[in-house]
Amino acid sequence: MTIENEFILVVSCPDQPGIVHAVSGFLLQHRLNIVDSQQFGDPTSKRFFMRVHFEQTVTRLTNTDIPSDLASSLTNGSADTSGQGLVSLVSVASLKAEFESVAAPLAMDYEFTSAAAKPRVLILVSKIGHCLNDLLFRQSIGQLNITVPLIVSNHNDFQSLAQSYNIPFIHLPTNGTPESKQTQEARILELIDEHVIDLVVLARYMQILSPSLCEKMSGKIINIHHSFLPSFKGAKPYHQAYDRGVKIIGATAHFVTSDLDEGPIIEQNVVRVNHVLSPKELTAQGSDVERNVLATAVKWVSEKRVLLNGQKTVVFNS
Repeated sequence: MTIENEFILVVSCPDQPGIVHAVSGFLLQHRLNIVDSQQFGDPTSKRFFMRVHFEQTVTRLTNTDIPSDLASSLTNGSADTSGQGLVSLVSVASLKAEFESVAAPLAMDYEFTSAAAKPRVLILVSKIGHCLNDLLFRQSIGQLNITVPLIVSNHNDFQSLAQSYNIPFIHLPTNGTPESKQTQEARILELIDEHVIDLVVLARYMQILSPSLCEKMSGKIINIHHSFLPSFKGAKPYHQAYDRGVKIIGATAHFVTSDLDEGPIIEQNVVRVNHVLSPKELTAQGSDVERNVLATAVKWVSEKRVLLNGQKTVVFNS
C-alpha cells in the first residue's frame, strides 16, 4: 500500500451520540481501513473533533462482492469487469460526494485530503532569517511535507537564500504609508490566488497584516513570536529580558487574526536560561526555540492535525 491510497478526514460538529459510529460505518461500507483515529469532545464548547487517517486496501474481489454504492464512488466510476476483480481507487472528490449524506444530519464541518498531498505554502519574511532558513532546509530533506512555490519579503536580504533552493523571491517593499501597505497586500493576495496557496507562514515577517487580509485568509496564516508577550514589546525583546533577569524564554506559534499576536495557539515551547548568558546568547537560544516551534506548527497544520475551536485549537499531535 502506498501513500497515494491513504487519506485524512477531519471532522468538527456539535457533540452528540453516534458521530464515531457514523464515520466508521461510512469507511466500513466503502471497504476503507482505519490506520489511526483520534477524537476529542470539548465539554465547554460542546463540540466534537475527530481526525481519521485511513487507506483503501486494494484487494481482489469477485464482481458480485462489490456493493453498488462502492462501485459508484470509485474514481473510474465502476469496478473492474475484466474478471480479475480489481477495485479502482477512490478519490477525494468521490469521498466528499458520498459523505455528504452522513455529514448533513450531524451538522458536520469536514474535509477529506489525500495523505500524499503537499500543501502549497507562501513564506513571508523580513530581515531575520533563522525561521525561513530552517523551514527551507526541513522541506528540502523531506521533514516537512509541503511545497514552497515562492517567498515574499519587504526586504531583499534573503533573495540569495531563496535562489539557493530554486524558489522565486519577490520583493514587495512598503514606504510606511497606508496606500503603500494596501498596494502591497493587494499584490500578496494576487500571488496567493495565482499560486493556489493553501497556507501562509510569517517567518519573522515584521509587518502587521490588515484586518482585511486576516479575514480573507482566516485559519490559513501562521505566525511565530517570542513568548514574552505582553511583556517586552517592540525592538530587542531578548535584551529587555536580559535586563529583567528572566529564567525562561520561549516561543509561540499561532493562527493570525486581526487581534495582534492573540490568535489561536498551535504550539509553544520554553527553555531555561540563567544569569551567565549574554543578550546575544539569549537571542540565540530564543531563535532556536522559535524555529523549532514554527516548524512543528507548520508540520501539524500541513498534516491536518490542527482544528480550530473558537479562540483555541485542538491538536492531534500523537
